Amino acid sequence: MVRDMTKGSPWRLILQFSVPTALGLIFQQLYSMADTIIVGRFLGVDALAAVGSTSSLSFLIIGFMQGMCSGFSIPVAQYFGAKDEEKLQRSVANGAWVSAILGALITIVTVLGTDWILTIMQTPSNIFEGASTYIRIIFLGSLATVLYNLLSSYLRAMGDSRTPLVFLVLSSVLNIVLDLLFIVSFGMGIAGAAWATVLSQLISGLLCLVFIGKKFPALHVAKKNIPLRGEYAVQHLNVGVPMGLQFSITAIGCAVLQGATNTLGSDAVAAITAAGKAMCIFQCLLDAPGLTMATYCGQNLGAGEPERIHSGVKQGLIFSILLSVFSGVLVLLLGSKVGLLFIDSSESAIFAMMDEYFFWNAIFYPLLAFLLVVRNSVQGMGYTVPAMAAGVFEMVARSVVALFFVGSYGYTAVCLANPAAWLAADVLLIYVYVGLMKRMGVLD
Repeated sequence: MVRDMTKGSPWRLILQFSVPTALGLIFQQLYSMADTIIVGRFLGVDALAAVGSTSSLSFLIIGFMQGMCSGFSIPVAQYFGAKDEEKLQRSVANGAWVSAILGALITIVTVLGTDWILTIMQTPSNIFEGASTYIRIIFLGSLATVLYNLLSSYLRAMGDSRTPLVFLVLSSVLNIVLDLLFIVSFGMGIAGAAWATVLSQLISGLLCLVFIGKKFPALHVAKKNIPLRGEYAVQHLNVGVPMGLQFSITAIGCAVLQGATNTLGSDAVAAITAAGKAMCIFQCLLDAPGLTMATYCGQNLGAGEPERIHSGVKQGLIFSILLSVFSGVLVLLLGSKVGLLFIDSSESAIFAMMDEYFFWNAIFYPLLAFLLVVRNSVQGMGYTVPAMAAGVFEMVARSVVALFFVGSYGYTAVCLANPAAWLAADVLLIYVYVGLMKRMGVLD
């Protein structure tokens, strides 16, 4: 369903768009959660640590692709807001061309370089082989990730956050079934978890493609608008690459932190893995308003409504900060219970570390809520380089904690790395957003 976000109450539009988006993000988390739960339960703590040790590396590469695809949808949202059908179609086609080319190149480079990167990250020897097997297969399926993320981003750019949710529900169920089939029935081990994730992602992307072909004529591209055009390719690279790099730059900080965590032993790695997976579910409540603001601001910029953008951002911030308090309470009350999905209750030392991680992250959730809303708003207006700079601030903050504090303060420093990164990015984003509103004449 196409939703025009240039008209009507911003609060109502943000809420209507955020709810299915949040549900979609939750089901997307089921991909990795199913791997983690089944791997932890059926293959043991070392296998769980092996999968978890690749999370920052996966975020580095897969996150780049997700950010890139989200960036490619920004011109689509802006042209939709401006009601320019021809430019919208050219944007859709060129986004697909550039995504396919970059996705193929990234796949080749990452598959060949997997073991070298894991070595640099100081992956413990007892989990190295499993980590290598898992992440290499994930990288082999990179184009499936690109397919789903590009098409779902296009749908969201047009105001449709429900259809991607439906496909994610179906593919998430399939992912769980395939995990059990490949790991438990076929005995494929860690490789089975990776293949289940890739195949499920591919199916969700193909479902989006079929739906767009049959039910979403607004995204159909006329033959004259299909060819790759230099002007549009450059436009998409200018928007998409900084957004992708924002994810990757942030992930570099996570990778440095992961390396420091690896030096604390496999119990610490397992605790961070399980706690991180559990928290991803609760953080979906915060991610959804952020993604909503990217579409909202993109459409309203195309329609020439800067005052409406500022009003929506303020309402989005209030909504998201309230959600962050609620989400933080849920983490403190339910985090350990969710952790039982990944770790056996007899692992008391790991659960103690998980509880510490939950506490320090949950109480600082309002910082994350602010970050997600303002950064996505800035990106939706097409200013992706400042948003990327916020990622640099996150990277630096995490790296400083990893390099200078983990050695002295151990696991507690690891727990405080995320709040430090959120605060650093927020400081920059306040400056950037106020500057943009002044330039648009909204603020004095």
